[in-house]
Amino acid sequence: MPLIMQYVPYEELSYLDSDKRIQKLLKIVKQNKVVLMEGTLSSQEEADLIEATMEIVDSKFKGVEISAFNPMEKVTKKTPQDQLKKIFINLIWGRRRGLTVIGPANIIKDIRRDPKSIQLFLSNRRK
Repeated sequence: MPLIMQYVPYEELSYLDSDKRIQKLLKIVKQNKVVLMEGTLSSQEEADLIEATMEIVDSKFKGVEISAFNPMEKVTKKTPQDQLKKIFINLIWGRRRGLTVIGPANIIKDIRRDPKSIQLFLSNRRK
């Protein structure tokens, strides 16, 4: 069975409320697809996604793996100009920056990230 990755642009989810956003993402993941979502979810939305996932876990659907990657998140400089720049970027771009990976737990073995990259480790699946 081939690995299918589905890109979800920010605009596709931005008009939805949190519950509908989570349901849309779960619908894609339940089709054994890995979601590459532009932007990030709020920490509450991530918690709600995990909670919703736990309610539908069964013998075919084992849950989800999720990780967000935002290269601007790990800015280590503490000068006033850098802090102002970070605040300005957050005001303009908000949650649109970054990339979120969400996939079925039976496909994704591990997701590792650092400030410069994200690595997706897949399990061997046989069907």
